[in-house]
Amino acid sequence: MLLLPLTAGAQVKKTYAFVERDSTLYLDVWSPEVPRSDKACVVALFGGGFVVGERDNSLQVRIAQQLTARGYTVVSPDYRLGLKDSVKMKTYKGLTDMNDMFQWVIDIATEDCAAALAWVVSHAGELNINPERVVLTGCSAGAITVLQLDYCRANSLPQAALLPAGWMPAAVVPYSGAVMCKGKPKWQTPPAPTMLMHGTKDKIVAYKRFPPVLSHALYGSATVYKRMKKAGYPVWIMRYEGIGHEVASFLPGSVDLFCGFVEQVFTGRRTTLDATVKDEKLVPTEWTKMNVFDIYK
Repeated sequence: MLLLPLTAGAQVKKTYAFVERDSTLYLDVWSPEVPRSDKACVVALFGGGFVVGERDNSLQVRIAQQLTARGYTVVSPDYRLGLKDSVKMKTYKGLTDMNDMFQWVIDIATEDCAAALAWVVSHAGELNINPERVVLTGCSAGAITVLQLDYCRANSLPQAALLPAGWMPAAVVPYSGAVMCKGKPKWQTPPAPTMLMHGTKDKIVAYKRFPPVLSHALYGSATVYKRMKKAGYPVWIMRYEGIGHEVASFLPGSVDLFCGFVEQVFTGRRTTLDATVKDEKLVPTEWTKMNVFDIYK
């Protein structure tokens, strides 16, 4: 079902329904005026702590404008915000239950991401994209979701079951992301080449892991990088020194770095890089002072 075509400068946005859950989920497709010759596509998931956020918020629009200007088709999908389910939330109590709660919330978002990707791949001709050159990115909750999606795909977990057989993303670039699992992350088959973007002072999506006392935890970029590097997988990490959760919304400010990494992947360069970054465009704000309890209290 096609809805609401509109023109925005050099881009054209169209909105499609892609799956039925408790309600219909939609995705926006932003098409560039001049597509790349390889018809590459970026699927970008919004953030909001799994409780707020929209596929067409101002950050998503800026991301679409930045990337379509470089010839990418950009897809911004809905996903279920599990923390808005007040009835389900009341069934969880205590620290261990909190982890189970977050696992469920991340799982349903991951299932919806898989459904969106399955739709995108099956409509590649209509969208004028190359299904082998689909890059995943997201901010905060969206970053967790895209990183979790590739983790589930590599481990043949049911949350990724809707993905087409044998398909994998060309690259994954999470801004303040993490993997939720029991025990340290490990991959049965190789993950996609990944560039992890994270502030070293992030206490909302933990830079290392949260909670630190349980093995069933949210493992942040520092831990994911360490585990991927040890296993010999191509992975970059950009450690934004002294910065907190501000990194989550920094794709528009780091679009050249984003595109540079993707180009290296597309040309077959599968490398490992560990960089400590300072960027004058990114300074500490109140987000550096905040922690996960400030968000959900």
